[in-house]
Amino acid sequence: MKLIASDLIDELILRAGTNARARIHHNIHESLSDPVQRLFIACRLQSYFRPHRHAEKWEFAVVIRGLFDVVVFDDTSRVTERVSVGPAAEVIAFEMPPNTWHSWVTMMDGSVFFETKKGPYVPLRGGDFADWSPEEGTPEVSGFLESLRKAKVGEQIVPIRFEIEKE
Repeated sequence: MKLIASDLIDELILRAGTNARARIHHNIHESLSDPVQRLFIACRLQSYFRPHRHAEKWEFAVVIRGLFDVVVFDDTSRVTERVSVGPAAEVIAFEMPPNTWHSWVTMMDGSVFFETKKGPYVPLRGGDFADWSPEEGTPEVSGFLESLRKAKVGEQIVPIRFEIEKE
């Protein structure tokens, strides 16, 4: 039997704070080829989940600590749905259908969710990420993430570009 204790969750949150992506995964499944992928994801406030979609896979998630906003988009970056998910929110879990543009926005530092999706694990590829969103690790991420925090249903999100002054 696999037991998940609260001290493991605390440790994951601490480790997320030292990770460049400001999040850490803890797999429950034995291998990436397992037919069902199960994992905990601990996030710090500045963690950026680039808007993406899983072309042929649904995903199910339960927020066990903290608060996230899950933002859903159309193909043009217009917000079609925004839901707060967490123990203190009205919603604690959701299932995202396949081929749906979405992003997680960490609204409370040290938030953690448990995710389940169909395996085997297949890394996201270029077309799985929204081309209207900045790549992880680029200077545009900070401004874009701030836009995601404030975005309301019906608004279109556009990346904030930083121009480097030429000397």
